[in-house]
Amino acid sequence: MNGGDKGDVAAAPAGAPPPLDWKFSQVFGERTAGEEVQEVDIISAIEFDKSGDHLATGDRGGRVVLFERTDTKEHGGSRRDLEKTDYPISRHPEFRYKTEFQSHEPEFDYLKSLEIEEKINKIRWCQTANGALFLLSTNDKTIKFWKVTALIVQEKKVKKIANMNMDPSKVDGKSNVASSSVSSNTNLHVANGGYNDKSSNNLSNDFKFPPGGIPSLRLPVVVYFTHAITSNETNLVARCRRVYAHAHDYHINSVSNNSDGETFISADDLRINLWNLEISNQSFNIVDVKPANMEDLTEVITCAEFHPTHCSTLAYSSSKGSIRLIDLRQSALCDKHSKLFEEQEAPGSRSFFTEIIASISDIKFGRDGRYILSRDYMTLKLWDINMDSGPVSTFQVHEYLRPRLCDLYENDSIFDKFECCLSGDSMRVATGSYSNLFRVFGCGRGNTEATTLEASKNPMRRQVQTPSRPPRSLSSITRAVRRGGVDANGNSLDFTTKLLHLAWHPSENSIACAAANSLYMYYA
Repeated sequence: MNGGDKGDVAAAPAGAPPPLDWKFSQVFGERTAGEEVQEVDIISAIEFDKSGDHLATGDRGGRVVLFERTDTKEHGGSRRDLEKTDYPISRHPEFRYKTEFQSHEPEFDYLKSLEIEEKINKIRWCQTANGALFLLSTNDKTIKFWKVTALIVQEKKVKKIANMNMDPSKVDGKSNVASSSVSSNTNLHVANGGYNDKSSNNLSNDFKFPPGGIPSLRLPVVVYFTHAITSNETNLVARCRRVYAHAHDYHINSVSNNSDGETFISADDLRINLWNLEISNQSFNIVDVKPANMEDLTEVITCAEFHPTHCSTLAYSSSKGSIRLIDLRQSALCDKHSKLFEEQEAPGSRSFFTEIIASISDIKFGRDGRYILSRDYMTLKLWDINMDSGPVSTFQVHEYLRPRLCDLYENDSIFDKFECCLSGDSMRVATGSYSNLFRVFGCGRGNTEATTLEASKNPMRRQVQTPSRPPRSLSSITRAVRRGGVDANGNSLDFTTKLLHLAWHPSENSIACAAANSLYMYYA
């Protein structure tokens, strides 16, 4: 179904690019009818690597699942290379399950009497080397650096017993062996030094063969030989290279690796720490917003991210709806920002919920680093880092929920943290909503694209346009509001199903999004 409100964007002029036609591609882990979703299986993080050939997800059970792209590897090379050849290429990016590993386990902090969940909060890919994959994963307290390598089983020499001590040509139907076979076996041992003359004489004196021989004892001949086995199977092994722990007093909300390939940052509610990937027992505190008296605390850090190309620049957002850009070259402790991005409050619009809905839950830099996308509860905002007077575009996501903020506060839905993402060319943005919906907006000049798609239980529903619905009676809308609510088009909403996590492919129009324990892939 298409539609949605979009504000602060000029009307589309003639020749504006048409909206993308989004189609369902793949689904992993989809539930069957009546199947109950386990809490530990719910996806809590999604991330593409820079090439777009690998995708990682983390769940509340502390597991990391890796997927790899298959449609570009069938003939080797990149997708652009394939388009120049006569090879048949896939209509859309295709991924397959690669491997999974347990990243975090539940812990207990005995000093603070605090349980630490195994839930994966963030996953970030690092630079690859020698075909190995590197990534960072974090729960509330501990960050881990993982290396995933492929082990190819090569030729091995194994020892194997050749045969038994029976000569098939001398075995009768009753599985008896002639005395001559025993004597020949004895001669073998004598030749090998197993018997001497004395022992042989003792054997002949103490033991006499009965007529017709003796029943055979099926014993293995102590003769070994080697056998070569070749296998082409590849085993993926995930090894934890380093553990970065005991540096945060509060829950870690974000991790971001630097473009220099050597450092990364981790942020909690009050501090941002700078780490070196090679050093796990030491970090540097670069941002500290903790007041001397905690009663004076007015805002907390909600997200932090490095600039994609400038290794000394990073941005972090706050619960007051502001974004601060800082430069690590200015001072060791970045207590002063170089730029501040915030939107002025409209006169007379302040209410009890103003600060709650203004809190930014996620920020993302565009691929070229010029734009920053932020998501608060009601809107998406696109900021130009060269213009701090206000956002260049604002996209209304949940404006129709404004009359229901009291209900959302009572059921805690108002505190849901929705993520956001940009396309590789920064021309489109996307974010999630309730009822497993996600929204895609065009942000180019004059682009009024606003599309809503549903990650539902039936993938085929996303391949066709939703037909026009008959007018709904007031009583039916009232019943829908009691269950969850209605969106801008009058469609019922379910606040228990929410699409919080999604990621855009870095170079193509492909989106991966999580609905509970299911991973849905879309392309355009």
